Formats: sequence, structure tokens, C-alpha cells
Amino acid sequence: MTTATPTAPRRCAIYTRKSVSAGLEMDFNSLDAQREACEAYIQRQQGWVLVPSRYDDGGYTGANTDRPAFQRLLADVEAKKIDIVVVYKVDRLSRSLLDFAKLVERFDKAGAAFVSVTQNFSTADPMGKLTLNILMSFAEFERDMIASRTRDKVRAARKKGKWTGGPVPLGYRLEKGRLVVEPHEAMQVRDIFQLYLEHRSFVRLLDLLAERGWTTKFHALREGRERIGRSWTKDALLRVLKNPLYIGQVRTEDDVVPGEHEAIVDPEVFAQVQEKLGSERTTVIRRASEFYLLRGLLHCGECGQAMSPATSHRGHHTYRYYRCGTLSKKGHACATRPMPAGALEDVVVSHVRERVRNGELLHEAAGELQRLLDREREGLTAERSRLPQEIAALSAEINRVMDVLVGAGPGVRKQLEGRLAESMRVQQAKQQRLSEVEQRLHRLTELAAAASQFLERLARLDRIWELLTERNKERMMATIVESIVVDQQANRVRIEFAKGIPLAELEAPDAPEPSGASQPEQEVA
Repeated sequence: MTTATPTAPRRCAIYTRKSVSAGLEMDFNSLDAQREACEAYIQRQQGWVLVPSRYDDGGYTGANTDRPAFQRLLADVEAKKIDIVVVYKVDRLSRSLLDFAKLVERFDKAGAAFVSVTQNFSTADPMGKLTLNILMSFAEFERDMIASRTRDKVRAARKKGKWTGGPVPLGYRLEKGRLVVEPHEAMQVRDIFQLYLEHRSFVRLLDLLAERGWTTKFHALREGRERIGRSWTKDALLRVLKNPLYIGQVRTEDDVVPGEHEAIVDPEVFAQVQEKLGSERTTVIRRASEFYLLRGLLHCGECGQAMSPATSHRGHHTYRYYRCGTLSKKGHACATRPMPAGALEDVVVSHVRERVRNGELLHEAAGELQRLLDREREGLTAERSRLPQEIAALSAEINRVMDVLVGAGPGVRKQLEGRLAESMRVQQAKQQRLSEVEQRLHRLTELAAAASQFLERLARLDRIWELLTERNKERMMATIVESIVVDQQANRVRIEFAKGIPLAELEAPDAPEPSGASQPEQEVA
């Protein structure tokens, strides 16, 4: 006669969630109701036992997995502490099909099943998995439909001239969902329009606003937070000067319509400003795919501001530049004139390739990389030797305190318990650090291999430079060079290489006079 081997009990965890926190203070709330139904289901199953830990998320959306109790649940599942995850309905776990698919995959990998008690299926069988996918598809479809209806509602409201949300513009305040004129700010808005018509210079206008101490709008945000007003910039002024809201209109997707709010600026003044703005060359952000080899590396020797790529068009010709960002960032000009991109890039590339050819750059880079790796390895090795001794000493200390604690009187017990807790905390921290040190030492081996590959590529740089794609040229330059400072007053370009490689100073290419085709009109993102 064969005796059947008893199967181990299957450990079940119940997960509950409620999207809003309202009602959670009640003695028996939605989370309790979900849990009660799940407990009853578990009791009816043979060999299922409920783990004591609770996983309840009150006031958390199911649109993502950023929920504290849910993250604890996942950690316990992956630690093999749970065999079955039980929920009231599928959407308590997640409303996103993509998130749900990833969760089921993680459950399967950990050997855990998933059960929905009201929909009567689980991931333990193929039909259950199919049904789950169908249900989650409908859940995501419903969510998309709600979002679409919301967008349609906002679009319809805007076509009726209603305010549909966002930062309240300067000159208005929000009352019962409608924009109401704020007299003091409205005066500032009218003056900004008038001052621009008088001076037609953003530099002068920014100076005048700074002299008056005017800033952008102060915003009171949610939960008592505030966003203070900031100094005006050219971009912030353009947003004001081009906003049809100030003549009582609301911009829709493809048109402007009369708004419910009161106008601040006279329509004739607004039209004059638009005409003058249209006649000026204004900065336009271009696509980031434009090739600028030194993007992100250049700095102005005059003011220290980063130099940004820029493009100018004259007839059928396109001119590339690097120019100081002081004007666009701070509203006033810098003495450094725009530098021709091609000439500046040639100077830098020629110097880098020459240093690679004569072996100087390769030798310096190899030496510095090796020094960095050796220094890191030496420190970590010493720490790995020291930490086990410190952990053992702490263990002995903990044992001594526990022995004393057994027979201690009430007067010293509290002091000993505090000492014990601190020793255990320090021991745990040192154990964690020891694990980190071991991982870092292992990582150093990988870093050494990566450094070796980099040096091999660097050695071939001069031979393969012309064969590299533009993007790979940018990456290689960003790896070798830390920063480049253009000092037009001294007619020098100062190249600071990656850590440990000596800097270089070269003669700067001539900067063209700021006239005609030499003026960039479009800045590159």
C-alpha cells in the first residue's frame, strides 16, 4: 500500500487597493470588504494558508505600480515567501495591461500564482491567462476612452472661450474656474507691451524690468507650496507678447476664439507688437540631430557661460556657429562673438588626432586609467580585509550585551537595549557595506576590461576618424575632452582633457565680424 506524500501548504497573500482615501477612516471600509471576500475564498481551498502580513494600499491609483504595500508584496513574492497572490478583482492589482503582463511574468519567475476571487480564474491554467489578458485589455481600453473624453471636453471648453487650466498668466487670478483681472499685474503687462513698442530691444526691455524690480508671476501651488517670481528672460517675455489671451481671446488647436475673460491689452497695440516681432529675426529651436561635434563642451572665456550651437541661413547657404549663451539666458550681450563651428572643430580635432598619432594621449590616458583602477582596488581591498574583523567584534559586543541584559534590573535595561539596538544597526550597516565592496571589486574587473577596449579604440582613432559616423565622433570627443574654453581676448582655445590628461592651449580661429552672414539666427537645441 502506497502512502501519499502530504503536500506543503500554499502560502497566500491578499492584496487590496482603493483609488481614493475617502472613507478609509470608517470601521469597515472598502479594503476590509475586499480582504473579507479573499479570506473566505482562501478558507474554501484545500491546503491554502493565509500569511499574517497585510498588503493594503489606500488612496493609490492602479495606473502604475508605485504603491508602498504593493512593492512590499513584490519583494516578498520574489523572496519566495508567497505562493499565491489573491485579489478581489484584477484591476485592484493593475489597470495597465503592460504593467500587468510584467507582473504576471515576475510572479511566474518566482513560482507564484495569481487569483482573482470574484472573476473565478487564476494564472495557473492557460484559459485563466487568456481571460486575464482580455479583461486587462478592456480595462486599458476603458482608461483610454476616459482620457479621450476628457481631452474632447477640454477641447470643447476652449472653443467656447473657457479657461481650461494650467499656470495662471500674469495679469489674472483664478476665481471659481474663471480668469479675473489682477489690476496691479495687468498694469505691468500693459507696460511690457508699451515698452517693447518704444524700444524694440529685448536687452533694453530686460534692463528696464530689472530696474523696476519686476519678476514673472508668483504662483501658489498645491499643498501650501509656492513658486516665486523669477527674473525676466527673453523667452518669458516672448510668451507674454505673443499670447492672445491678453486681448480677450483663447487659443485652440488651430484657431483663436473670443474668451470669457476680460482683455488687458488694446487689440491695436497687440497687433503692432506682433508686426514688429514678425519683422525681427527671432531665435528658433532646431532639431537636435544637427551635427555639432563640440556640443556641450564649449564655454565662453569672457563670462563662463556655455556656448551653444547655432545656425544661420543666407540664400542657399547654411552657416554653423557656436555662440555664447549669455544673451539668451541672461538677457544681455557678451563681448565674445560667434565662432565658426567648422574652423573651431578643425582646430580641436587636429590637435587630438596629432596627440593620438604620437602616442602621447594614449600613454597619458592608459597611465591615468590604471592609476584610478589601482587606487580604487587598493582602497576596496583594505576595506574588505578590515570589515569582517569589525563585524566579528560587533557580534561579540552584541553577545556580551545580551548576556548582561538577561539579568539586568529595570534601571539599566533601557540603556542596555539602546546600546544593543545601536550595535546591531552598525553591524548591519557594515555587513551591507561588505557586500557593496565585494560587488565593487567584481565590477572593477569589468571596468578594467572596458578601459582596455577604450584604449584600443583610442589607439586607432586617427586611422578610423573619417570612417566614424557623426554621432560616434561626438561620443568619442565627449569621452576624451572634459571641456573647451574659448578666450577671444587672448586668441586662445584651452582644451581640458578627461581626468589625468594634461590640458592644451591652442590658437583660436578667427571670429568673423558680427555682420551679414556671420550672424546666427537659429539656435540648435
